[in-house]
Amino acid sequence: MASLNRVFLIGNLTKPPTLRYTPGGSAVADLSLAINSSYTNKAGERKDEVCYVDIVAWGRQAETAAEYLTKGSPIFVEGRLQLDSWETGEGEKRSKIRVRAARVQFLGRGKGSPARPAAEAVDEPSPAPDSEGGEETHRADDERESDVPF
Repeated sequence: MASLNRVFLIGNLTKPPTLRYTPGGSAVADLSLAINSSYTNKAGERKDEVCYVDIVAWGRQAETAAEYLTKGSPIFVEGRLQLDSWETGEGEKRSKIRVRAARVQFLGRGKGSPARPAAEAVDEPSPAPDSEGGEETHRADDERESDVPF
């Protein structure tokens, strides 16, 4: 049986990206995305909802996000759901679903960069499932350009 694990999200960052590096030197950025939607209920009242989603980006994509994005930045994220599990210091098991970004596209101007184009994309493939520590392989810039739909 075939499986599919792919998400596409557009929203605004709730805080600036948090950048850190693994012991192996790989960049990792945590992003928190707010996705707004609205609907009309049966009584005819307009209701607004916000869905908060945690995103993790790796490699150059993580560094670029940390450099140019800030709280409120609008972004498009393409990626997959991933389950993270851990144990607290008290021995309690915890888990969380978040999105592992395969692509983060900037939809607005980045911080401190008035001359940058309105849309900035950083495309990086996810590592092979058997790789450890989230090490990424990188595509050449000319390969990325062929993926741009416009």
